[in-house]
Amino acid sequence: MKMKKYIKYALWAMVLPAVSLFTACDDEDYMKFDLSHSGIYFTKDTLNYAFSVTPIEVKTHTFNIPVKIMGTVSSEKRSIGYVVRPDSTTAVEGVHYQIDEAVIMPDSIEGYIPVTIFRDRLEGTYATGYTQYKLCLQLVKNDCFEPTLDSLHQVRVFRFSNAIEQPEWYNAHGEKVWQKKYLGEWHPYKFIKMVEYFHAVKDIQPETYKKMVVLYGENLEHIELGDPYQYRTIFIKYIYDPMYKFFGDPANKEYILSEYPDFPFDFPDPYSVAG
Repeated sequence: MKMKKYIKYALWAMVLPAVSLFTACDDEDYMKFDLSHSGIYFTKDTLNYAFSVTPIEVKTHTFNIPVKIMGTVSSEKRSIGYVVRPDSTTAVEGVHYQIDEAVIMPDSIEGYIPVTIFRDRLEGTYATGYTQYKLCLQLVKNDCFEPTLDSLHQVRVFRFSNAIEQPEWYNAHGEKVWQKKYLGEWHPYKFIKMVEYFHAVKDIQPETYKKMVVLYGENLEHIELGDPYQYRTIFIKYIYDPMYKFFGDPANKEYILSEYPDFPFDFPDPYSVAG
C-alpha cells in the first residue's frame, strides 16, 4: 500500500511541473497575442468642423478624430494604421488639409488621428454658399493594431468647411436643437453675435467665464440639450439681452440686411421669456 501511494505521488510530481509549464507558456502566448493584435476602432460617429465664428486671424485648426483600442496597454507609443479612401474624399491632402502623426500614447487605450485644416484654402462665402469638404478615413492593420468590431467602426467621414454651421447641440433623443425660446429661428449671424457676447463675459466675470468654457466650449460648440441652464442668469444678462438690443436697434438693421438679406428679426425679449 505504501509503495502504491509513493508511485502515485511520484507520478503527480512529474505531471504537475508539465501542467505548470504548459499553463505558463499558454499565458505568455496570450499576452503576446494581446500586445501584438490589439483591436482598434473609431468611437465618434459625427465628425464635423466649420471655422464659423473663430477669429479671422485663426488660419488653421487641428481636428482630432478619436479612436480606441481593445487589448492590453503598452509602455510604448504605437502608431495607428489608416488609409484615405479617394472614392469618398473631396478634400486634397497638402492643399486643404494635412494629417499629422497618429498614435496611441503609452499606457493609454485612446488616441486620435489629427487632421489640420487650412482655412485660407477653403472656398465659399455666406452670399455664394460654402464648399463642404470630405475626408474619408479607414482603419487598416499594421504592426500594432488590427481593426475590430464591425465595418461601421472602421470607416469615418470627416466633413469641414469655412461655413457658419448650427452648433452641435442635441436633445435627449439625439436630435440637433436650437434654443428658439431665447434666440428665435436659427441664423448664422445670431450665432456669431452670441459667441461674441459670450467672449465678452471674460472681461466681466473671468472665473465664471472659465467654468462656462469648460462646460460649453470656447465657441459654445457643445451645450447639453441646447440649454445652458447652469448659467442661465449669466446668459440672459450678458448674452441674450445684449443680442436682443443689438438686433432690435433700427440703426443696425440696414447693415444686417446688406450682409444677410434673409435675416429674421424675431429675437425675443429674454426677460419676458424668462418671466
